[in-house]
Amino acid sequence: MKRKLQHNKIIISGGGTGGHVFPAISIANALKLKRQELDILFVGAVGKMEMKKVPEAGYPIEGLPVTGLHRGLSFKNIGFIIKLFRSLFIAGRILRRFQPSVVVGVGGYASAPVLWCASKMGIPALIQEQNSFAGITNKILGKKAEKICVAYENMDKYFPGNKIIFTGNPVRQDLNKLEKKRKEALKYFGLESEQEIVLVLGGSGGARTINESIKTGLDGIKNKNVFIIWQTGESYYKKAEETMLLSDVENVKLFPFINRMDFAYSAADIIVSRAGAGTISELYLVGKPVILVPSPNVAEDHQTKNTQVLVKNRAAIMVKDSEARETLLSTVLELSADKKKKELLSLNIRKMTVKNSADLIADEVLKLMKKR
Repeated sequence: MKRKLQHNKIIISGGGTGGHVFPAISIANALKLKRQELDILFVGAVGKMEMKKVPEAGYPIEGLPVTGLHRGLSFKNIGFIIKLFRSLFIAGRILRRFQPSVVVGVGGYASAPVLWCASKMGIPALIQEQNSFAGITNKILGKKAEKICVAYENMDKYFPGNKIIFTGNPVRQDLNKLEKKRKEALKYFGLESEQEIVLVLGGSGGARTINESIKTGLDGIKNKNVFIIWQTGESYYKKAEETMLLSDVENVKLFPFINRMDFAYSAADIIVSRAGAGTISELYLVGKPVILVPSPNVAEDHQTKNTQVLVKNRAAIMVKDSEARETLLSTVLELSADKKKKELLSLNIRKMTVKNSADLIADEVLKLMKKR
């Protein structure tokens, strides 16, 4: 059997959350559409969602034991250091065996070891920086990367300007023509068009503050002309289900995870969400009024910085995590009653859309392959 040529091989590394995993898969799909013969291998973090979602999308994946660094002084960071060195060793072994001509880093735990080893081995790397604020790891790795694809303006304060390409963030490929799916979406969720439908995204892993804000404010939406589609995340679902069983609130439907996000976005009149970069890029394309609750538990508070860009452009409403339990649902009800505000938010967030991001990034990857 003939071995595949080196210039047909690409590694895509990273993951950890849907905000990293789904854009990575979109890039892979765009590459395969342009060059069907490409051999694409994903490298993710053991135990994270990419280890399930990537094979479901039809791509092979290998896992690294890498984890996140704990804030402050913690004995757990000893384990972090051990796992990091193990991950660097395994990443180097994967690169030597697979011999890719280009490595793409999309962020997340597994991205750093692979990009670091690639730089040491002279393999060209492309970084896809999703956020408006670059973290320390990407700032370091960006010095060695050939290209850095960004989703926000003014990123030259973090990276060399000659390496930056504005591409936006890739999104799920089923988010086009959502308005044509609304009738089917309402049927899917068993809803009526007369209701004001609020989509609450508790996150794929479960955003505690958002979930608890809905839980504690259930009585406030009883008998209101709103219907909440509540995605809790797997970790919070049982607790939310117990709460719903004990309440007499009927205008809420629970889901641990929504597979048809195109239907969820299509049905929604208002969306409540965290402010991860991948999610925000989806919301640009969806073009619905958005209330963002940025997570404070992320590196260098990048979700707040992402949100501030939208707020500055009057394209979203921000509710601080520390205030959400008291104000989130009242903010939802206030917005649902303000038609002009909803129209303004929708108009402005649509202006921030960057289309065909996955194609633009795939083109840059193929240019690096050709150069190689």
